[in-house]
Amino acid sequence: MTPGRRLLVVAAAAAALGLVAGLWHGRSPLQDSEAGQRALQAAANASAPAPPAGVHPARPGDPLPPIRLPDLDGNAVDLASIAPGRPLLVNVWASWCGPCVDEMPELQRFARSQHADGVQVVGLALDTPEGVRGFLARVPVDYPILLETPGPADASVWLGNTRGLLPYTVLVDAQGRVRKQKLGPFAEGEVADWAVH
Repeated sequence: MTPGRRLLVVAAAAAALGLVAGLWHGRSPLQDSEAGQRALQAAANASAPAPPAGVHPARPGDPLPPIRLPDLDGNAVDLASIAPGRPLLVNVWASWCGPCVDEMPELQRFARSQHADGVQVVGLALDTPEGVRGFLARVPVDYPILLETPGPADASVWLGNTRGLLPYTVLVDAQGRVRKQKLGPFAEGEVADWAVH
């Protein structure tokens, strides 16, 4: 793909994300229920383009895909090794995504409420290091942040985000299996209930 075409695809994806973000702010009770989330995820997956050859998006019950990404200091980190034996809540976001920004304080509150053996929150930023650092200077979080370049085979796709929409969250149990996937932001107080049930 030529650089000009790649830029056009990224711009179209950003526009689509903006439209979806607007829809998320007008939430319905269906979107907030677990059955509603499964229905939304299934609808998103059904209309998603086929992933590139060799990419197998995770579904509930699947093992966490092997994902190795840099942190903000450039150190390569295996996602599964961040908190061995603990559940992981992996939140895919970007500094330019309004709903992602809106839910960050909620994720930070949840992360701080967890004990040493509780759920470990991990941010997976589809963004540049500069964009993430600038954002975190304004809205600090103290859970780990990994970086990824957006694309048709990025880590979020491996985690089941076949539409490439943000925010996207995956709950992985302590045995390393994907348990839940959520497309869209968490409302205030929602993440604790979602991650426990």
